[in-house]
Amino acid sequence: MLLEGLISILLFSIGILAIVGLQAASIKMVGDAKYRSDASLLADQLIGQMWASDRSTTATLQGNFSSSPAGAQYANWVNSVNASMPGVAGVAANQPTVAFTTNTTTTVNSSIATITIYWNSPNEPAQAHKHVVVAEII
Repeated sequence: MLLEGLISILLFSIGILAIVGLQAASIKMVGDAKYRSDASLLADQLIGQMWASDRSTTATLQGNFSSSPAGAQYANWVNSVNASMPGVAGVAANQPTVAFTTNTTTTVNSSIATITIYWNSPNEPAQAHKHVVVAEII
């Protein structure tokens, strides 16, 4: 009877350890989802600023929001990205990028903006996660 009691305690302990492991994994996944959500909101914020700005010419739009060379609106937005996303501030490889291409398939003068946001989750190796958003600005 003592042996049966010890075996049942062992099985119960293994079950509890499995639940603790699942809890740790779920906390990590919730953190990852939060960072993906924050990256999406930051990209949407920049797209909204592009739509609200002077976009009378593609050169004006690209001059204000391009990451290379850095436009004035881009520089302001990068500060909010550095404050919101972990592992971005001070890491040149993790700086967000905004690239433009001109849309030549339509008769309307438009640009296609590709926004890429990188981040490193806390307590992870230096492997950057990224979120890419592509939007057509007319």
